[in-house]
Amino acid sequence: MKRPHRNRMDYTFLFLKGLGMGAANKVPGVSGGIVAFVGGFYEEFIYSLKKINHKALLLLVSGRFRSLHQYINGSFLLLLLLGMLVSYFSVSKILDHLLEQYETNVWASFFGMILGSIYYIGNQFKHWNKQTIGFGLLGLLVGISLSFLEPATENDHLLFVFFCGIISVSGMALPGLSGSFILMILGNYVLLLVDSVNALYDSMASLLSGDFSFLSDATTSRKLKILGIFTLGSSVGLVSLSHLISYVLKKFNDITTAVIIGFISGSLGVVWPWKKTIYKTDVLGTLIIDSNENPVIVNYERHLPDLKETDTYWGLFWIISGLLFLIILEYYGQRKKK
Repeated sequence: MKRPHRNRMDYTFLFLKGLGMGAANKVPGVSGGIVAFVGGFYEEFIYSLKKINHKALLLLVSGRFRSLHQYINGSFLLLLLLGMLVSYFSVSKILDHLLEQYETNVWASFFGMILGSIYYIGNQFKHWNKQTIGFGLLGLLVGISLSFLEPATENDHLLFVFFCGIISVSGMALPGLSGSFILMILGNYVLLLVDSVNALYDSMASLLSGDFSFLSDATTSRKLKILGIFTLGSSVGLVSLSHLISYVLKKFNDITTAVIIGFISGSLGVVWPWKKTIYKTDVLGTLIIDSNENPVIVNYERHLPDLKETDTYWGLFWIISGLLFLIILEYYGQRKKK
């Protein structure tokens, strides 16, 4: 694959795209891979990750760092990963606040952006036939069925956390398959993407202020260890999946793209704005709380919007805004290619 020539502004946009991928990965039902796909750097992302192999390891061990940097497309990967990392401590924090205060409008925005993504990718794909339509429908059915699965209970066993790390990066490697939503189904979304990340954020803040008391806090230490194992699993999963997806894209590009379009379409059910969170209760109707004192989510009860409510029209406004954002992004991308 030929790597595109980039100027300083392009590298700035790469960092911003990394921010977008990190934020998207944090929201259940939204895939960071969609950002890569729509942003036009998905194949380069997968190709670059594929280069993290035995040859890259030999270059690292032999101290040939410049050759390693060039071989793995280092500037590209580092800026994207830096953007994702920054996102977890900034953009994702803002998203957490917005989801808490303006839940329907946030879901509506993502719903509109996913609609725009479907339009964007569908407009680029010119190979519909009986085979690709069949695989597209298969991806659609899998995406829809995921939205109706009941989440499991939280499990902080380190081996399971490692497995969750491998699974969670599916959203970056396969657009439309939300890694954060998979974590919710596995019961570990709050533990791994909220509590553990917040523990790291708080520990870093304490460290910068000269407070080292967090080192003796057993709960914080446990969450940091969980986050470390989760990050290791994510790294292993991302590299492994990139090799698999790279092979599949090379051998079955049309079929893979059709499945991706189906996945993305199926994820609309997860981000449907008008829904009510259903929490797990005991026989007496009392909320069941997990080990972190958070109510256990069973699923979402989706309903049609009430046209008599003002909030409904705000939701529709944000759907249209999200849709237009992606259409404008496509228009900008097309102009840049000319």
